[in-house]
Amino acid sequence: MTHIIKATLCCVLALLPCAPSSAETFTVGDVWTDTKLYFTSPLRWDVTDWLYFGGALGIIAASHQLDGNVRRHFTTPGQPLTGDKDPNALRDAAPALAVVAGTALASAFADSSSGRIEAFSMIEAGALSTVTAEGFKFAAGRLRPDQTTRVDDWRAGGSSFPSLHATAAFAIGTVLAESGSDDFRWARRLLGYGIGAGTAYLRLHDNQHWLSDTVAGAALGTATGAFVLNRRSQRANFGVSVTPTPGGGFMVGFNKLLN
Repeated sequence: MTHIIKATLCCVLALLPCAPSSAETFTVGDVWTDTKLYFTSPLRWDVTDWLYFGGALGIIAASHQLDGNVRRHFTTPGQPLTGDKDPNALRDAAPALAVVAGTALASAFADSSSGRIEAFSMIEAGALSTVTAEGFKFAAGRLRPDQTTRVDDWRAGGSSFPSLHATAAFAIGTVLAESGSDDFRWARRLLGYGIGAGTAYLRLHDNQHWLSDTVAGAALGTATGAFVLNRRSQRANFGVSVTPTPGGGFMVGFNKLLN
């Protein structure tokens, strides 16, 4: 599944027109800085951040208690285990990938800088959350519900926790939900978070993940999307300008929006 997402993101990147470096565009340096800040962010968390983290862990733990019941709801008694087969992987990823591609194409046709930055934000959120989810998958090693009937088969070489589909869908969906004009906020949130919830449901329906896998993916994806949007806001509120001066010199100016 990871190679499908990587290939699709590369295609979407090729569709996006290049734009000059400014506070409203992504540069290679911005992406590198965001990546470093993202993976070291727990070092800068305050009390509120740790409370959110603890709350997310509590919700994931609570959902884990329902893993067996949810699996039985979507399977029939005596249903054979299918192993590593995931025939609907691309179908389940299609809604989130379509949102990224649609945003990229719309921004290209409309020559919209805000649309381009939104598409780049979606790609960045999807990429960061995907890498993080893969790390957790390797560490957890949980078997999928189509590989075992035991809810606690951890460190068994599996790749169930967290759900990569749910993680990426909520990361992309959060950017969609919280970007753009407040005039259409309700519609954006309905679509953005709806894509995440719908993707999580499909993974449960396909018996590819436990409930707690999708809940963990939702928490990770939403947090990653919020991080990317926060970084975008910080870049938009700070700018650097270089202006030539008579005599061959130049003047460097800094501006920051104060709330």
